[in-house]
Amino acid sequence: MTRWTRRSLFAGGLAALSAPVARRAVAQAGFPSRPITLVIPWAPGGSTDTLGRLLARSMGADLGQPIVVENRGGASGTIGHAYVARAQPDGHMLLLGTNSTYAIAPHLISGLPYDNRAAFAGVSLVARSAQALCVHPSAPPGSVAAFVDYVRARPGEVTFSSAGIGATSHLATELFMARTGTRLLHVPYRGGGPSVQGLLAGEVVTSFVDLVTALPFQRSGQLKLLGVSTASRSALAADVPTIAEAGVPGFESSTDCALFLPAGTPAPVLARIAASLGRALQDPTTRQRIVEMGIEPIGGGSAAEFAGYWTRETEKWGEVIRTQNITLD
Repeated sequence: MTRWTRRSLFAGGLAALSAPVARRAVAQAGFPSRPITLVIPWAPGGSTDTLGRLLARSMGADLGQPIVVENRGGASGTIGHAYVARAQPDGHMLLLGTNSTYAIAPHLISGLPYDNRAAFAGVSLVARSAQALCVHPSAPPGSVAAFVDYVRARPGEVTFSSAGIGATSHLATELFMARTGTRLLHVPYRGGGPSVQGLLAGEVVTSFVDLVTALPFQRSGQLKLLGVSTASRSALAADVPTIAEAGVPGFESSTDCALFLPAGTPAPVLARIAASLGRALQDPTTRQRIVEMGIEPIGGGSAAEFAGYWTRETEKWGEVIRTQNITLD
């Protein structure tokens, strides 16, 4: 073999090796090259769906391609997560998940068809929704401390509703029991709406209800609102104490929405999606609409910061599920 032949083969090999890299670079530079899909792993009409559609409109205009919302609900959100886990990691499919799926479901559902941490690239927290500890007006407690005493005097007798086993309304109550050493009786319903209706009808004594849902019922006297679940008071109900400050130290629970892409999505594409999300959450019109829903826009932060939050949130709820012996049975 001549020196020229060896050089030609070497050059050809370099070209072959560099071709995929070049194609990826071109693809990244041209992103997005077609409409983007935003998967909502819940049925249409809920708060996560509404939030996703607001973001899709704003981010689509920013990125120069329409973002089409696709609802793939079922199995505590894991059907939608599994769908996105199988997608091409090119940035053209996004996932708006809630902590009930990305932090809680893996501890309750065995045999998931995806690895909860390895299958996704986390972009950022998007928004946080506070819950309110509510009781039926017929129940005597008028404060968190009085409620704790009331439950302690009736172990296993005071009923609470939830949107179902593993829902954030369920896990918030389990966390409350773990922090206070109390025991309530769980009455799971098929969704948040029926759970609230059960409380309004007096079928149960208490429930954690999304704050924006609870406030009108508090004003009409149909519910008593004892405390909010987040670490700080809500601007929607500044006069209502947090549960932690009202006597349950360390209590914090909320419904947290976060944006994900399939694992392996190129870093430049991830960065562009993150920047677009940040601009959407700072857009005055979009931000106002989110706030009016009773949801706190968050956004921002690095991928490493989100990864740390994801780990802490998963470990927190895993511990609650283990110590409270929660199963789907």
